[in-house]
Amino acid sequence: MKTSKIKLGQRKATLLRYKAIVDVYNLHKQLDVPTTVIHRKFIYPQFFISIRTLNTILSTSITKELAEIERQNSINKV
Repeated sequence: MKTSKIKLGQRKATLLRYKAIVDVYNLHKQLDVPTTVIHRKFIYPQFFISIRTLNTILSTSITKELAEIERQNSINKV
């Protein structure tokens, strides 16, 4: 089933936002700092997401999905 360009664009925007969140998370992540502290001090003030949403984002394979979207975009252009 073909995915519409609008849905691909929406998913790409979501994944790019996820990537920004993961970048902030990785910037502050250290062995002795729990995820809840990173969420409370750095993620929530900037992105206003819950800890549950953060865990969902961290478990998403962002680069794989972005590559798939780019592949579908190149197929649709041909």
